This record gives sequence, C-alpha cells and structure tokens, in this order.
Amino acid sequence: MSDLAIELRGIDKSFGPVHANKNINLSVHKGTIHGIIGENGAGKSTLMSILYGFYQADAGKIFVNGDEITIRDPNVAIAAGIGMVHQHFMLVDNFTVLENVMLGAEENAILNRGIVNARAELKHLEDEYALEVDPDAVIEELPVGLQQRVEILKALYRGADILILDEPTGVLTPAEADHLFRILEQLRDQGKTIILITHKLREIMAITDEVSVMRRGEMVATRKTSETNVEELAELMVGRRVLLRVEKGPADVKDVKLSVDGLTVRDNRGVVMVDNVSFEVRAGEIVGIAGVAGNGQSELLQAITGIRRAESGTVLLSDKPIDVTGDADPQDLRKRGLAHVPEDRHHMGLVLTFEENENAILGYHYDDEYLNGPMLKLDAIRSHAASSAEKYDIRPPDVRLKTSNFSGGNQQKIVLAREMERDPAVLVIGQPTRGVDVGAIEFIHKRIIEMRDAGKAVLLVSVELDEIRSLSDRILVMFAGRVVGERTPEATEGELGLLMAGVEEEQEAAQ
Repeated sequence: MSDLAIELRGIDKSFGPVHANKNINLSVHKGTIHGIIGENGAGKSTLMSILYGFYQADAGKIFVNGDEITIRDPNVAIAAGIGMVHQHFMLVDNFTVLENVMLGAEENAILNRGIVNARAELKHLEDEYALEVDPDAVIEELPVGLQQRVEILKALYRGADILILDEPTGVLTPAEADHLFRILEQLRDQGKTIILITHKLREIMAITDEVSVMRRGEMVATRKTSETNVEELAELMVGRRVLLRVEKGPADVKDVKLSVDGLTVRDNRGVVMVDNVSFEVRAGEIVGIAGVAGNGQSELLQAITGIRRAESGTVLLSDKPIDVTGDADPQDLRKRGLAHVPEDRHHMGLVLTFEENENAILGYHYDDEYLNGPMLKLDAIRSHAASSAEKYDIRPPDVRLKTSNFSGGNQQKIVLAREMERDPAVLVIGQPTRGVDVGAIEFIHKRIIEMRDAGKAVLLVSVELDEIRSLSDRILVMFAGRVVGERTPEATEGELGLLMAGVEEEQEAAQ
C-alpha cells in the first residue's frame, strides 16, 4: 500500500494561449493537511479541478492511494473517495441541510439506506466530526460558517477520505476560521487527508503539515511546514522578497471631508443594522472600521454611498449634504468626489460577463472623454484600460478578456484602478483584500497609503484585524450596529476583539 493519498505526475493543462498548469508533480501523504499556495492565477484551482474531474489534463497521470486513475468527471472522483468544498458554495438556498447533503446521492440514500437512515448517518457524521448543524434548517437562513459545514458534510456523506478545500476562509470571520481549523485537525486525526488551497500564509503555518508553492502555472517548491516560514513562502509565491508589513509615515490630517451624524439604517427585513452612528473622516487619514461581519458595516457603507436609503441621520461630503434618507444618487456622488470600492466585487463592483475595458469605466461611462454623442469612444476606453492595467499590474494585460476569466486578485485590482484613478476626495473601501494573494495585498496596501498621503480621506472596512491595525490612523469598532469604541492602531488584537464581541460595553453597563 502506498503512503501517498494523491500523486500527480506531469500534469499539464492549457486554455487556448493560457498555460494554466505546466508539468506539475505533487505528492500528498495520507492523514496529513497539505497546503497549496500561490498568487491569484497561479493555477491552484485549475490543478484541483483536474483532480476533482471538472477539467481533464492535456497530459500527465493521477494516482489515488497508489493506483492510477482516469478522472473523467466528479462522479469518478467521488467514487475514488475525493470530495471538494468550493470557494463559492454549491448549495441550493431554499433546500434544507438534509436535502442538500442528499442532493446528487438520492439513489444511494433512498434505495439503499432510506431517508430515515440518511438522517441518522448525517447525525452520526455531525457528532463524529463536531459539525453540528440542524438538518431541517433552510440553507439561506444559515450563516456562512454553517453553510460551509454543510459542504463538508456533503463530501463526508459520499464517503470522502480525501477532502479538497478551495479558499475555505475567504468568507469566514476569524472566529469561524478558527473553528474550521479545529474541524480539519479532527478530520486529519481520524485519518482523513486534507488539501487546503489558500493564499493566507498565517493559515498555512497554523494548520498544515506540508505546503507546496505554485507560481505562474508551475510547482516551484514543497516544504515541511515546520521547516519553513512566512517570509520564505511569500518569496517563493511571488518570485521576489515581499514586504509583509505596511510602511507608512505619520498622517498629515487636514479638514473634514466626510461627516456622519446620527445615522440609522434598516436592512431589507426592517431590522436596524446601523444604530445612531456618528464619526468624521479627515483629509490625509485612514479611518478603519473593525467588527465581525454582520454588525452593520455593510449597511453603513451602502447608506453613505447612496446604495441603501437610511432611516435617519445626516451625512456631509466636503461640507455639503448627501440625501441619505431620500434619493441619494451614486452617480452624482461620484461627480462630487466620492469613490467606492464595494465589499462584494462580483455582485456590486463588476459585471463579470463584460470585457475588462468595459468594467474599467463602469459608473464613469457618462464622462465626456468616453462619449461621442450617444456613442462610446471604444478606442479611448480601451486605451484607458490598458494604461490602468499597466499601472495596477492587472494580469493578463488583455483589455478585451471577459472579466470572469481574471483571478480574484486581478478582478479586485480592476475595481481599485477604476475608483482610485478618478482622484476622489473621499475613498470608501470595503474588504479591500478579500480573496487576494500576498503579492496583490502588498500592492493594494501601498496604493491605499498613497491615497492617504495624497490628501484623500479614506474610510476602510475590513474583517481582517491585521489589515485594520496596519493601515488605519484611527480605528472605530462596530458591534450590533453601534460604534462601541475608538482606538489607535497600537491597540492589541485582544483589546479590539473584546470590543468586537461587545464584552467591554457589557462590562461598562454592568459597572
């Protein structure tokens, strides 16, 4: 018996002119957590999609538990004991947990074991791997961390001994990520093999036994995690030394550019998500808003930028009011100098079916430089997009490529280039590096600091505490829709964590 759960030999894959995987060799030992890291577009997800049967390699061989296998489709992979949890969950929102777990395995569940036995087996898996979730809960009513548990249960229910997780913490809070890691360790300790695709080096160091590094379609190194460090892995990923900390001088703070007073916002259900919030952002500073996702940060940004109507309160942009309780117009706000990088680039920042050059001017397409009467100046648009692609290192530098074909990090750069290049007075950014690799993170952080140093007022929302502490000049913490504290970047992670959990506020109330 081989001690390797997975062995890939000479895997090669091209999509037209794009050589996604180049002669890749990979060995994954049984009962280990093996990390695969690389920049966005390095070929990690393509490689795992070949292993799971979504794609077929142009060349190379796959061995599972020592036996060569041809994986024509995911059904073959599942039969071989391979399961995959995708970055964007493959769940039916209006189905229950049990229905989603059984989906695709109905014949096995109904004919061989029966629905009652399927429920019992799901309960057994939940208990064995600490993956408790209500089997009758509807998916769309579950928080994202529990939805991910359902994806893991789906794979285990189908008998997976090898589990692939693609960027599993991209949508999780720090607390949810920590819980996921405990689950993965328990799975490993019970003999499962885990392949973890991520770009977060701290996660690699915390959870994996071995790590393989991909760069531009090639496998460039494999290390035992205990024998490497974050600096070496970052350099292997990017091909050069990477600055892992943000370098910035003191803020040169000037006049107030954004003023929020008594802002109250309800969500689509009528629940108050922003509760009487007030703060100011001045030219030449970055104000960071920390908090666990779902505590009103999203609704706050949407109200300020004219996407969601507020119930009450006032917002001033360069001393002039924004009609936040009426019909604030995002297009008018752009003209007045407010730029917005939304939290969700797929649903609010980009039209993925558009070409890159079209997204590069989205929202600014009415500007005179892009219009000739009612017609767009395509040459001017594409020239602008090419210039932005070069300045922001957008890869590949193909302005005619569909935006859906760019990696997540490069999609984020398209949005950033579009908003930052407009010379705004105020820049509002939500989750600037969500799903972005270490090289792109370094680039994005530098651009944000450059905006501050150019005298712009920057409002930053992020669930990454390291990012908030590194970039911000002042930190506001939101909990249950309220600003519960203001701290300097020197505040400890523990201190900020207590505020984020509402603990300090409870203690003060008790006193």
